[in-house]
Amino acid sequence: MTPRIMVVEDEEPLSILLRYNLESEGYDVETVSRGDEAEIRLAEQVPDLLVLDWMLPGLSGIELCRRLRLRPETESLPVIMLTARGEESDRIRGLSTGADDYVVKPFSVPELMARVRAMLRRAHPQAISSLLRAGDIELDRDSHRAHRAGKELKLGPTEFKLLEYFLSAPGRVFSREQLLDGVWGRDIYVDERTVDVHIGRLRKAINRGRQRDPIRTVRGAGYSLDDKFLS
Repeated sequence: MTPRIMVVEDEEPLSILLRYNLESEGYDVETVSRGDEAEIRLAEQVPDLLVLDWMLPGLSGIELCRRLRLRPETESLPVIMLTARGEESDRIRGLSTGADDYVVKPFSVPELMARVRAMLRRAHPQAISSLLRAGDIELDRDSHRAHRAGKELKLGPTEFKLLEYFLSAPGRVFSREQLLDGVWGRDIYVDERTVDVHIGRLRKAINRGRQRDPIRTVRGAGYSLDDKFLS
């Protein structure tokens, strides 16, 4: 089952950025801009993880977190608090109120994604598996190895990350820009044609003899792990 994440953030550009990156990781994402609205939504349905801004209209993130810890349904909900407050006293207050992790703005998006994965792995180990499979391809995040039909694949670091990205959301079409952001990171400038080069290397590594090519090129859109490959 796809992990569900709620992002409560009133800065629209940041909310869009977080949603884009979390969805690129394969998560089901809901965004809310007000604390009071988030409280209502959380009473209706509890996600697997909450990314919560400290300062919010309607109800502050710190107060919302406090209230969530008083409800049996949400007392163990993993919460990552986002804030511009970096002082030690503020971090202590945030954590003592019930937040499980604390990220100070501005932050590195890849680092936040790593924290999300780590927290989901701890709270819901069944939701974030170290082992990804599709068809006869298997990738182990922990050992950093991949196999096809039982034979180990010789992948470079970038090809491994590309394959991991595809396996995290089989059938989903990723644009070159999404692959650049998700695999290389937003802080690194890489030409979009570089994606094509590494896709070619990945195909060469995973396709042997008459084996079916699982990577589908979608003209004008990007690439995906062909969902027909799963059948």
